[in-house]
Amino acid sequence: MTNEIKPKKEMKEPKVYNAHQRAQAVLAVWTERRRPAEICRQMSINSALLGQWQERAMAGMLEALQPRCRTEQQLGPSLAGKLERLLVRQTLVVDGKLTKLEKRLAKTPVEPLPTSALGKEK
Repeated sequence: MTNEIKPKKEMKEPKVYNAHQRAQAVLAVWTERRRPAEICRQMSINSALLGQWQERAMAGMLEALQPRCRTEQQLGPSLAGKLERLLVRQTLVVDGKLTKLEKRLAKTPVEPLPTSALGKEK
């Protein structure tokens, strides 16, 4: 026996395919222009990877075709906070459901400040 050192198989780095190439491969299978085994051989990939590409392509199509409805959080508040509070208060007034404090405050007259308090502070 000779003790020859057998060269180890060189590990080839897997080729990275861009999105366009992956889409072309998936569409070729889906339109039945080429068989999956043929695509796998030509691109040097295994069938599991091609299957993953097909699943991702289908998921992407389904997501892209869903109607886009924006939630209230995405739209932002429909009314400004102050305007919202005023609207709520007005509906309470119309319904006659003011709080006791608000009713008492509405009855008390507002006295103007004396002119000396407004004027000149040094």
